[in-house]
Amino acid sequence: MRLTAEQIRAALPYALNETHLPFPHQRAGKVRDAYALDDEKILFVTTDRLSAFDRILACVPYKGQVLNQLAAWWFEQTRDIIQNHALSVPDPNVLIARAAEPFRVEVVVRGYITGVTTTALWYRYALGEREIYGYRFPEGLKKNQALPQPLITPTTKGAQGAHDERLTSAQVVSENFLDAPTWHRVMEAALDVFQRGQEIAKRAGLILVDTKYEFGRARDGTILLIDEVHTPDSSRFWKADSYAARFENGAEPENFDKEFVRLAYAQKNYRGDGAPPKLPDALWIQASERYITIYEMLTGKTFDAGEYPIEPRLISNLQSLIGQAQGIIPTRHV
Repeated sequence: MRLTAEQIRAALPYALNETHLPFPHQRAGKVRDAYALDDEKILFVTTDRLSAFDRILACVPYKGQVLNQLAAWWFEQTRDIIQNHALSVPDPNVLIARAAEPFRVEVVVRGYITGVTTTALWYRYALGEREIYGYRFPEGLKKNQALPQPLITPTTKGAQGAHDERLTSAQVVSENFLDAPTWHRVMEAALDVFQRGQEIAKRAGLILVDTKYEFGRARDGTILLIDEVHTPDSSRFWKADSYAARFENGAEPENFDKEFVRLAYAQKNYRGDGAPPKLPDALWIQASERYITIYEMLTGKTFDAGEYPIEPRLISNLQSLIGQAQGIIPTRHV
């Protein structure tokens, strides 16, 4: 049974903001808390934290479950293209993954010229820039227009609270973020995974507009796709059936991701600098509904909401791992 808006509202105070699991080592990212189980495996808990403009803005009920389960589903859909770090999903919010050293570059693939953040193609183009990320763009492009082919627009990984900075593909190698063969393999895999994503999204009635991938290297040297894949957090989706008409009329596409949250803040002239303004609960209820809907559209599965509050459920579902971890101190950090 689909969750009602009132059920989501009732869950708002219990949305998962942080975790305190009894494992020896913890690191908190923007959305995920990571625990090193041993030298080979990491336990990731996807919280309900919502991040945009490189800031944590709110906690959205069931968002973490959607991200975790949707990413696990996409890892399976793309495993034939490149290996990934996913091993198992012992709880709706938990992924057990292969340990990997993340690369210092975020790999953004864009199929359209759009976006309101300072690193977005349209934002830079609207400012008058025509050389962006090392690509030359012609005059006369319109917002939300399809690019002739998807482009890779890498960025640095901003530390907590810091903004990502733009890079060109040449800079990734020249500034020693990655060696040339590794960067070539990453770019090749990113474009192939993006193409697979566009094909699957099209079948679901959606357009995969752009996305962010993260890659890393396992201890044996294998390049892995890590973090998450084609979720509403890392990707922009539009509804396919209305895109063409709305584009011709100069109207914004019907977005089906968290872009509407960015737009709500942009309308209040907030783009990530300073303290974010407080927005009403209705926005976060709508965000929860949207995350659940896109999960169902892409996977063809019915969303089965996990029990709230979440942390007692985590403790119960992870009992065997907790028992194994007692007294174990990992020799390497997450």
